[in-house]
Amino acid sequence: MEIVNFQKEQNEPGPLRLVPEARDLLQMPQIEKQFVNFMFFKVNSDWRKLDPETKNVFKSEFRSVFESFRNEFLLFSYSLVGFDSKADLMFWRIGTSLDLIQEMTAKLYRTNLGSFFETADNYLSVTKKRMFVSGSTEDKFHINAGEKKYLFIYPCAKNRDWYEKSGDERDALIEENFMVGKKFQNIKIHMTHAFGFSEQEYLISFETDEPKDFLALAEELRETPASKFTLRGMPVYTCRQKSLMECLDALG
Repeated sequence: MEIVNFQKEQNEPGPLRLVPEARDLLQMPQIEKQFVNFMFFKVNSDWRKLDPETKNVFKSEFRSVFESFRNEFLLFSYSLVGFDSKADLMFWRIGTSLDLIQEMTAKLYRTNLGSFFETADNYLSVTKKRMFVSGSTEDKFHINAGEKKYLFIYPCAKNRDWYEKSGDERDALIEENFMVGKKFQNIKIHMTHAFGFSEQEYLISFETDEPKDFLALAEELRETPASKFTLRGMPVYTCRQKSLMECLDALG
């Protein structure tokens, strides 16, 4: 299992210093944080009543708008058809502008196909560092996200008892969870921070080519000490990565 962005950043600001130390002058410029959006859609049943030719025209229009933002975001599309009753489609968007997330969503809704969409869920979070890019920090398209077939989305919020523990105690509990995850080599975990955007504190996503591995990991994590501080009842979404047109075709 590959763990992404779990540990504290080494260059986070510490106590105030009036005079910079020599090593500070040699540090690389801080990489801009990224906004991460998981947006889930449910299609209205009236969509399936349209004739095939009309559907094709509407899907082509929708794809044109979607692809026009390809240079602004890392974009991944997922189908939930057959997996979930709450949503049929999910877009994973990663970028540096909240305004563009809103602009893209508004333009998609204004398309003919978009008029059949209802938002099932919408999660917004931020990275602590650019965790989706490998290689050159100047080229965001050298990605290490969206590489596997399946994605499991888990919004995570903690109860009040969690915040009564010291920072070191919380770190130790989280570290124990991550050590469990290291046993699963086929799973890549991303953690982004949602506190301030919603009632969730973290958004945790699990990428894998083998869903059975995720089920085994989830079962083991349920038995860790940290699990008793997690609020229950939040949805866990199972998503299958496909091209945009494959996702739209699956809508019927």
